[in-house]
Amino acid sequence: MWRVAAVVCLATFFLASCGKSHVVSEINIIPEPVSVTTKARSFTLSGHTKLCFPNLGQNSKTARYITKSLRQLHFNLKLSGREQTNSIVFTINDSTNATLGDEGYQLDIRPTGITISANTETGLFFGYQSLVQMLPANASSVRYSKVTLPECTITDYPQYSWRGCHLDVSRHFFTPKQIKRMLDLMAMYKMNKFHWHLTDDHGWRLESERYPLLNTVGSWRGDRSNESWQDATPPTKGEKQSYGGYYTRDEVADILAYAAQLHIDIIPEIDLPGHCSALLAAYPNLACNHGTDYSVQTGPYWPPTAVLCAGNDSVLAFIYGLLDEVTGIFPSEYIHIGGNEVFFDEWELCPRCQVRMRNLHLENEKQLHLWLVGQLSNYLAEKGRHAIVWDEVDATAIDSGDLVMAWRGQQSGIEAALSGRKVIMTPSDFCFFDSYQANPKYQPQAAGQPLTLEKVYTFNPVPYNTPHTLSKMILGGQCELWTEYIDTWQHAEYMLLPRLCALSEALWTPRQRMDWRTFRHKVSSHKQRFESMDLHFCEGSFKPMVKISRHQGDNFTVTVSSEVESTYVYYTTDGSMPTLESPTYVEPLVLKEGTTLRLRSVFNGLPQEEVYDYVIR
Repeated sequence: MWRVAAVVCLATFFLASCGKSHVVSEINIIPEPVSVTTKARSFTLSGHTKLCFPNLGQNSKTARYITKSLRQLHFNLKLSGREQTNSIVFTINDSTNATLGDEGYQLDIRPTGITISANTETGLFFGYQSLVQMLPANASSVRYSKVTLPECTITDYPQYSWRGCHLDVSRHFFTPKQIKRMLDLMAMYKMNKFHWHLTDDHGWRLESERYPLLNTVGSWRGDRSNESWQDATPPTKGEKQSYGGYYTRDEVADILAYAAQLHIDIIPEIDLPGHCSALLAAYPNLACNHGTDYSVQTGPYWPPTAVLCAGNDSVLAFIYGLLDEVTGIFPSEYIHIGGNEVFFDEWELCPRCQVRMRNLHLENEKQLHLWLVGQLSNYLAEKGRHAIVWDEVDATAIDSGDLVMAWRGQQSGIEAALSGRKVIMTPSDFCFFDSYQANPKYQPQAAGQPLTLEKVYTFNPVPYNTPHTLSKMILGGQCELWTEYIDTWQHAEYMLLPRLCALSEALWTPRQRMDWRTFRHKVSSHKQRFESMDLHFCEGSFKPMVKISRHQGDNFTVTVSSEVESTYVYYTTDGSMPTLESPTYVEPLVLKEGTTLRLRSVFNGLPQEEVYDYVIR
């Protein structure tokens, strides 16, 4: 028996020793912490390090998550019931640290061990995410027997309470496993609100026990997998409805539990009263015109005319039944009810809608729309919940505890704040991640103008010169991932990364701590992390970023920079094509007015995108 024990001990020793050693030389945490102080000494994490949760409990959701996560990173640390040398200690503060709030933490690395302290489990969770980012970028795929970390103190807490990510699953259905993968990405970067866009014209994605046709009919459409979204043929009568799917209640419960372990709130969206093709395909009696043959949409169409009848009392009863189901499934304080892009053509021709307007003394269909949204807001308020609406809805129509999500521009958010409603900023020109990330010629098909990593990084939820009384009404912001052109999860990851990193820093880090060049360098190391985790990402935009300022007389100073670190820019000023033999940009150029500056980016030894011309003036 002793021989067997000896063999086991030797095997354990061999496995513990066979990994690599690594010395961490840089702290590349995203989002950038509020404060980082480093010292000269270090601590070495190894298989002998203990894991301790002195006042948290080993069976708490956060302790279980951390223990499992460390094992996945090849650190199978033994649990200890007490603090001791060579330990990682996660501890809840005995007295509240007002600076840290509900989500902040302090991370102390000393030669004797690591301590992460916070007021709450959420703070400990975010502190752990920072610790993981200090480990080698390939820690998930390479076993390290020892990792030496620099002695430091990190004090950190978010600037905004709402740090959200939206995912549209109506245009294309993503599996529960893929939803969890998105939640993992959010957790890595301390995002805390998942906006789940479950219904739209192209599919109903939530199981309904009360209205089963929403699933047997509304969750499926004609398959257009072999056609591009933009060219998808409209639905035809009688065709097989085979593309789509929906989440069962058990699947949603499992995803909710998973999100809770990651300290992420899930906010469902049921889009009403417009964007209802899927709903009306199942229940056409809820439309103004009963003779219309509604179908679950297969591709683009405009305007989206499938609108619920605002003059039909049975519509309100139906929606209330839906909201009862949704609030019974989702514990979130907030339920997103849409309210956007409602076209009034049907209401203008509908006798019941017109009667409703006269009885309520409404002047036009816009007021009818606000009345209907107000009814839903009031119903949710009676159930102890609050609504979120898109910014097409006049904020005065909703309950004072409801939120407005401003996507058409930050000014619409300011207007909502002026009405006394709190706001989530998600302007399309900074936050719509279905937009191209670089020159469209070299990117998968997407929407709109390029939204580069650098531009996302400049996003500020509170516009410059906003009065303090209004800035307090802005809870934060979020990205929107609409999926018309995104039909695989690999593509979804590609559109999120690394722009999610930029948004996380814009929502977490104080403005004075943000620095583009530092962030760009950190992103380079995080791309290595993505590769190790088999995550898909965009390398970035290779269009040189050029600033021109008058120097003297007809001369101008030209400064050139690159979005992607380690990019070399070759240039000419004589009209010739830049090649690898041309000068490399090193420092600002002084050029005469009218000069054509031609630039070419080279990354990893290969020319990128195309030659870009700038006329100096």
